[in-house]
Amino acid sequence: MSDVILSTVDEGLARLTLNRPERLNAFNAELAHAWRDATADAVARDDVRAILIDAAGPSFCAGGDVIEMATTTGAGTDITALAEVINSGIRSLTESAVPVVVAAHGTTAGGGLGILLSSDYAVVGSRSRLGSLYANIGLTPDLSVSAQLARAVGQRRALQLVLQDRLLTAEEAVDWGLAAEEVRGEDAAGEAELVRSRAEEIARFWLAGAAEAYGQAKRLVRSQPERTFAEQLSEEARSIGAAMATPDAQARIAAFAAASSRSAR
Repeated sequence: MSDVILSTVDEGLARLTLNRPERLNAFNAELAHAWRDATADAVARDDVRAILIDAAGPSFCAGGDVIEMATTTGAGTDITALAEVINSGIRSLTESAVPVVVAAHGTTAGGGLGILLSSDYAVVGSRSRLGSLYANIGLTPDLSVSAQLARAVGQRRALQLVLQDRLLTAEEAVDWGLAAEEVRGEDAAGEAELVRSRAEEIARFWLAGAAEAYGQAKRLVRSQPERTFAEQLSEEARSIGAAMATPDAQARIAAFAAASSRSAR
């Protein structure tokens, strides 16, 4: 696998690191294909129960490498094909039953916002800035931004972001619901490390607990738009029944019952 993505698995945690720091981790063809392959591999592995996405260098992801694309791909059909490659990786994450946390320090813009939205929990730094900025260069949202942004922040706020030349502050990103937590460091480099560290704490929390149940809960929420209300209720009922039969749930329920019995005495 190309080193434009660094991929490791450690005790159930897959870490995928975007590694084009000299281009602010903007996607070119090489990164697009590496992203597709790394995400597909991570969600397919039996030993992966949580995924962490972070990035090397001063920023998380500046979206697409427009300058390289303009000089190497040419036709708009080529850009469409490349976007579909990246979309494959986005679908791997969002359609899986593996919870995903992202550590987004520095700037997250354009398609980078779509990568962030493909996570289930986002940690940003106090210096982080997040936005769309597509129209600044005459382009339209891609990489799931139009599909996921309004679900995350509401339609009116989504429109505010895509129809303005605006980068949200970290505080605004948390307030809007784009990010779950903001981490503050003394300087940019130290803050980036703290963001990564906090994201790993979140992933390790999932791994130390009922990781399969967290993953199935993520799947239920993510897949809900595909079903009617009645269908979702049926899928919830099916899912909790399947969970009840797992050894992990049986052990946890027994421990809960024992603790409740002791406290009642």
